[in-house]
Amino acid sequence: MPTPSTRWLRVGRAMQLTLEGVAGATLFAMMLLTTADVTGRFFFNSPILGSVELTQLMLAAVVFLSLPVACWREEHVSVDLLDAIFPPRWIWLRQMIVNLIVTAALWVMAGRVWALGSRAFAWGDVTEFLRLPIGYLIYLMAIMLALSALLTVMRAGAYLLEGVGVLERGGPLSKGGDND
Repeated sequence: MPTPSTRWLRVGRAMQLTLEGVAGATLFAMMLLTTADVTGRFFFNSPILGSVELTQLMLAAVVFLSLPVACWREEHVSVDLLDAIFPPRWIWLRQMIVNLIVTAALWVMAGRVWALGSRAFAWGDVTEFLRLPIGYLIYLMAIMLALSALLTVMRAGAYLLEGVGVLERGGPLSKGGDND
């Protein structure tokens, strides 16, 4: 019988594969669109109308669909200026604080972006050429920011539990932990 932690790992893995799959499919569609547009432009002097707008929308979707996975795995850009002078026994505290700061920033951004999505729908904002409503994309961005905030606060909690000794193995500090 699976334990609760095993179930959460399965849910997390399914979410990760779903987000990565949708982001990958969107990137593939963007590649096909760009290839068809360049081919049409070069060989037939007939580009695909609106391809620039579609590429911009798909690029935003790829970035924000990938954000929660990057936050959970802690694969975002980081600078290790303090690693050499920071005592190893306090790494959990540093990582917990960093994750809490990132959580706060993501949560504020999610709220502001959600408000922008509401405003885009209220004002009827659409793309310039194809007239596609952009509110849906903005809401997707806000949801992915909020999900990223949730995952970083969970990551901070995992650091806390492992740092104080509640978790002995399997936390973010462990080799082969849950962020693999």
